[in-house]
Amino acid sequence: MSVSAPGLVGALKRVEAVRRIGVTTLDLSGFPEQRLNTLFRIGMGVKAQAMRRMTRSRRIATLLVTVRRLEGQALDDALTLFESLLTDLFNRIERQEDGARQDQLPSLEEAARRSNQLTLAFLESLGQPPQDFPAFAARVLALVSQEQLQAAAETVQALTRPRSETRLEGLLSRYSYVQQFLPALLRTVNFEGSAAGGPSLAALQALRRLGRRSQIMATEVPLTLVKGDWSKLIPRKGPLNRPAYTLCVLDHLHLALKRRDVFVSASPKFSDPRLRLLSDQAWTALKAEVCRSLDLDPDPQVMLAQLSAQLDERYRLVEARLQQNAAVSLAEEEGRTVLVLQEEEALPEPPRLRHLRELVARRMPRLDLPDLLLEVHRWTGCANAFTQLSEARTRVGHLDVSVCAVLLAEACNVGLDAVVQPETEALGRGRLSWVDQHYLRAETIASANARLVEFQATIPTVTAWGDGQVASVDGLRFRVPVKTIYAGQNPKYFGVRSGVTYVNFISDQYSGFHSIVVPGTLRDSLFALDGMIEQNTVLRPQQLVSDTAASSYMVFGLFRLLGYQFSPELADLRERTYARVTREANYGKLNALATSQVSTALIANHWDDLLRLAGSLMTRTVRASDLLKVIGVRPKSALTRALEQVGRIASTLHLLSYHDDPLYRRTIGTQRNRQEARHRLARAVFQGRHGELRQHDVAGMEDQLGALGLVVNAIILWNTRSLDLILNQLRVDGVEVRDEDVQRLSPLKFGHIHLGGRYHFSLTSQMPADQFRRLRDPDEVES
Repeated sequence: MSVSAPGLVGALKRVEAVRRIGVTTLDLSGFPEQRLNTLFRIGMGVKAQAMRRMTRSRRIATLLVTVRRLEGQALDDALTLFESLLTDLFNRIERQEDGARQDQLPSLEEAARRSNQLTLAFLESLGQPPQDFPAFAARVLALVSQEQLQAAAETVQALTRPRSETRLEGLLSRYSYVQQFLPALLRTVNFEGSAAGGPSLAALQALRRLGRRSQIMATEVPLTLVKGDWSKLIPRKGPLNRPAYTLCVLDHLHLALKRRDVFVSASPKFSDPRLRLLSDQAWTALKAEVCRSLDLDPDPQVMLAQLSAQLDERYRLVEARLQQNAAVSLAEEEGRTVLVLQEEEALPEPPRLRHLRELVARRMPRLDLPDLLLEVHRWTGCANAFTQLSEARTRVGHLDVSVCAVLLAEACNVGLDAVVQPETEALGRGRLSWVDQHYLRAETIASANARLVEFQATIPTVTAWGDGQVASVDGLRFRVPVKTIYAGQNPKYFGVRSGVTYVNFISDQYSGFHSIVVPGTLRDSLFALDGMIEQNTVLRPQQLVSDTAASSYMVFGLFRLLGYQFSPELADLRERTYARVTREANYGKLNALATSQVSTALIANHWDDLLRLAGSLMTRTVRASDLLKVIGVRPKSALTRALEQVGRIASTLHLLSYHDDPLYRRTIGTQRNRQEARHRLARAVFQGRHGELRQHDVAGMEDQLGALGLVVNAIILWNTRSLDLILNQLRVDGVEVRDEDVQRLSPLKFGHIHLGGRYHFSLTSQMPADQFRRLRDPDEVES
């Protein structure tokens, strides 16, 4: 499916084809979402023969749900294409304008030089005795001819026109391109909207009514959207400039879709997430429970008093310790007071720690990745979490070996060829292809991963690294060289190609507990809360570490409402603003720092709406990422601004703690380093096909990168358990093993694991589950 006008028309035809089946009006809202998802996966994945073997009622239910869901999926694809086409259209106009201005710089420079000669002559005449204009003009024309001056004036006027005017002209030149897909779009997509989207909906309806008519009067269409520079092209009386009007409507529709002022209810991706917030009746029933669970008072004044007291206490604590805090100082920069944090040196590595690392490395067993996966499965039973798509029980032998082989092929990005062993039934091409299609999917990967995370938490050495309360999120970028609408462009990361971001969450115990695949390089902040709320492991992290790009007041606000600590590592500390709740509060030396006044009235007026927002997220009625994409688009609503006011308080508390508490800073820095080291391991595993992701659809991307995350977790678990055994052996041998040194050991090393080449799975030499691989003799000569 290509991002082009014909591609969009083809996508819209698929929507119409699904609708012709005649079941898309079926209301499935009364059925459990999880069950509907299961039936849809079965309908999309099983063969016709398997469908025929189902009971009649199950077969009908599966087919109905599948077709009903296909409409939403087809609409998602079509509207994603439409949004990409509009974005590309508007961006291309700007790029063309920049290129044209760059090409015309020599002409502009020459015109400026001619005009400058006139200016210099005029300035020179000011210091001379008065003279009549003809004499002055003759003097100027002797320097520059009248034709040259006229040409210079015309050139300057042409090349310095407002960008808004040239943008509209560029858009008008693309009208014929828009007409290739617009009639099919208007015919197929049923746009809806809020009150704010009313003008756009009225204009779209008018375009539908006009059909192919060529003679149209301006009074026949609503002109509410016609403002600014569009007014110069679309007069309110007389014949309508249809190309200009059409592009004006699309210009406004582009923003309205982003804000979801205009939406499509039948499309999961382009529906309005605000409509999925808890209804009045549901909110009334759940409000008390939500407030109790999140420790939030329903009275805004009580809550504001708590926040104000917490902020006042933090300011005064930081101010009192400022003189003793050698890492921080107050300074004046560009007329404002800032906190300056000295760059801290890395903790030194004592010889004792380096010696311990050497002892561990020399004892770590060497092995191939297939053996590692099979051993981890025998410890955890993780391969048993992969169930058949049709939910039927399987009787095939050595299914665990087949699952591990497919996971390895996906995670290493080498394809099934690298693991096929025709002489072994469990590793034959047919078996592996069948397992790949019927067992490897998002929910089975998540279920298997939960087993690894749970087992990791039971290993004694892990307690030295953390208790699972701290986590981090970061994005790992992958280039996608194939044509797909599910990848986005970003020259910084992908060059001339497109790519996706693998947003992954890891705990302070090194285990990855959730992941999300997003097109392009959307900000990690949009998905930060999704991972905390949706993950299904035994971990319950309360603090999330991220980079600067993941920080925003909206995210700070949502984290505070849901009871989480958001702790981004900020690169622009001196540019941050510090908020205060109480205007008259005295913070001593920090008074000049706390210059931003929080609007408590805005928070109080929208407190119940903020609570409902938090309750809807907590009960998973709506996803945080869907909501943030909509409410963050300008102009922001009053509710969004109220959320940001809460976020400003949370952000200030974080900034003050970051400057005042070295342990808080070290926790953030350590967790960020762990995330980056895990990314290096993931890159090493995903080494096939130049490390490029070659999946065309989002489900394939999620499955493959989910397999990568699972295999990386398996490596970390195997390393952790081996590390625990080695440390116990060293203690038995009388080696001093200090807790502070164990804290700085890492299970992310992979030099002892063979990751490349062909992969051989042995069914005959598997090690019993209650035995461990022999530790290496540190004096053994390597072959």
